[in-house]
Amino acid sequence: MFSLKPIGYVRSPLVERAHAPKQGNEGSPEAWLVFQPEFQEGLIDLRPGDEILVLTWLDRAIRETLSVHPRDDLSAPLRGVFSTRSQDRPNPLGLHRVSIVEIDTPIQFKVLDLEAFDATPIIDVKPVLDRVKER
Repeated sequence: MFSLKPIGYVRSPLVERAHAPKQGNEGSPEAWLVFQPEFQEGLIDLRPGDEILVLTWLDRAIRETLSVHPRDDLSAPLRGVFSTRSQDRPNPLGLHRVSIVEIDTPIQFKVLDLEAFDATPIIDVKPVLDRVKER
């Protein structure tokens, strides 16, 4: 066994699954990443305009799910959950590529393209390393 400690939480107007887009770039509202103060030092190099990967714990997921109709389309054939981006899965880790648009305080970042629900725990943040742009 191991444990995860949230480093922050999402603040978003998304509260119901029915109103959430399937992917962040499909009409997600602006959202805030609100970090615990003890992690402020780890955030010091992030700036507006940066793209980051936000890892979340999808705490409202159904963890027993092993197959889904992709995008909740019942006409689509069932697929194994590990070949989809469904939030319902045994270990519901969310992976979100977002853009920072504003830093309100050293621990509050406004982002675009985040489809996570309000109060979703944030477990990590990583920079986007786009090898194509680095060449």
